[in-house]
Amino acid sequence: MSILNYITWDVSPSIFSIGSFEVRWYGLLFALAFVFGQRILTKIYVAEGRTEGDVDIITLYMIVGTVVGARLGHTLFYQPEYYLSNPIEILKIWEGGLASHGATIGILLALWLFSRKHHFDYMWVLDRIVIVVALGGALIRLGNLMNSEIFGRPTDLPWGFIFVRQSEYSHVPRHPTQLYESFSVFLLFVLLYWLWKKYKEALPKGLLFGIFVTALFTFRFLVEFLKEVQVEKEATMALNIGQQLSIPLIIIGLIILFRVWRNPKPALPGGKPAREVARK
Repeated sequence: MSILNYITWDVSPSIFSIGSFEVRWYGLLFALAFVFGQRILTKIYVAEGRTEGDVDIITLYMIVGTVVGARLGHTLFYQPEYYLSNPIEILKIWEGGLASHGATIGILLALWLFSRKHHFDYMWVLDRIVIVVALGGALIRLGNLMNSEIFGRPTDLPWGFIFVRQSEYSHVPRHPTQLYESFSVFLLFVLLYWLWKKYKEALPKGLLFGIFVTALFTFRFLVEFLKEVQVEKEATMALNIGQQLSIPLIIIGLIILFRVWRNPKPALPGGKPAREVARK
């Protein structure tokens, strides 16, 4: 096979290490998702009359919701038998195992708690947060590429990747599904940010969230057909776990978009001033 027919991917997941201390690309990109997200969200909140303090508070909720939800999602959706038999392993997050569907559920719950405690309009919060979640998703999928994980089935397309560090799968080029997802979610980020920037307060309540959920999980459902199975039990499934979990989220997104179409109205943020929250 000519070298021009595929791309050899042999990138180390580690940026550098000093003794037992190691900095990995995935960890860096995961952290950058929150750093960039906080900056963009601050711009959005300030433009709509909120404060940087509000963003600091919601960022804490987001971090906890994302990490806890993603970890529990992986353990309960993909390998419940193993983790329920070895519950201490759930805490070993550094060994890998995060699920985006779990992160979605964790974020939704964390933001509901934030909105309830600080008296924000829940849908207003969701409409703004999905902008930065889309950017974060694009960065995290790049992290998966640096780890040579969550790749696709064999392909003869010229942009197929040979993942050298996955010796069991390195004999043929494969779909770089990490890049497919990263690029698509980045385009979704651009669309959502453009819609917010152009319309701001006039945006119908739920529009951005509905677009995000419907588009993200529809593409996720489709790209799963190109992926290698993540756990052995998926090999016998007509629809894998990722696709099964995507279906209800797609339905939720469509319902929200239908409600927006039937009754378009802007949402007001509400919320206590951050300085008031800090005094309590």
